Amino acid sequence: MTQALAFPAISAVGNIDAYIAAAKRFPILSEAEEFRLATRFREEDDLEAARQLVLSHLRLVISIARGYLGYGLPHADLIQEGNIGLMKAVKRFDPRQGVRLVSFAIHWIKAEIHEYVLRNWRLVKLATTKAQRKLFFNLRGMKPGSGALTPAQVDDVALRLNVKPEEVVEMETRLSGHDVALEAGSEDEEGFAPIAYIEDNRGEPTRVLEARDHDYLQGEGLQAALADLDGRSRRIVEARWLADDPATLHDLADEFGVSAERIRQIETKAMQKMKSRLLPLLEAR
Repeated sequence: MTQALAFPAISAVGNIDAYIAAAKRFPILSEAEEFRLATRFREEDDLEAARQLVLSHLRLVISIARGYLGYGLPHADLIQEGNIGLMKAVKRFDPRQGVRLVSFAIHWIKAEIHEYVLRNWRLVKLATTKAQRKLFFNLRGMKPGSGALTPAQVDDVALRLNVKPEEVVEMETRLSGHDVALEAGSEDEEGFAPIAYIEDNRGEPTRVLEARDHDYLQGEGLQAALADLDGRSRRIVEARWLADDPATLHDLADEFGVSAERIRQIETKAMQKMKSRLLPLLEAR
């Protein structure tokens, strides 16, 4: 039998240093332990398993939150927001996807801290769109020097971040009135800088898995499902959904010498059959 991990109850701590010291005493889970706990929580709604998953990753939140101290916000508040992101990650984590929780949780922790920074930093009250937020967190790190951007550099930043040049100029003006540390200020290997956290969401584990499944459905999976249909049903589905110029129900009714309602019934039945064929294929991946 696997020996149970020792996860003591959290006691009240008097300050942030005591909290950090307490968080670092929780054991780091092995891959097998993490899989077992995550499975218990997912299948049995075992809250104790979820608690152990959260506690074992508190040091990750502390490490990430440290990188946002340059915004002048309390370290404890940054950690608290990051912990909310960690709990959201644990709730959504599926151990069967082959991704460790540490990789999955980073996205959720950073997202929650980003929202907190944007809500509380006075210069970015107008940075409400996704592109503006990306501009806010990346602009200073992309500047070649401490001086103002030249017109050519403004155009380059706008192109790389997919925003308008005038938005780059406006954000630079606002940032110039308040010194913000976007880069790490020490050699501490755990000192993560905000600039290192702005990433393309397409790299987030769930997005990668979703994209993989989508590609599969569009290729091998679709062909396997179509192969299960009879000739008439396959022709109707391909003409209605896969053709560059989709056919109407009446077009196919004329082709097969039946009513448009009959074509609709065949199409509906064929789509249901394809769905029942594709679901087991996805679950087996």
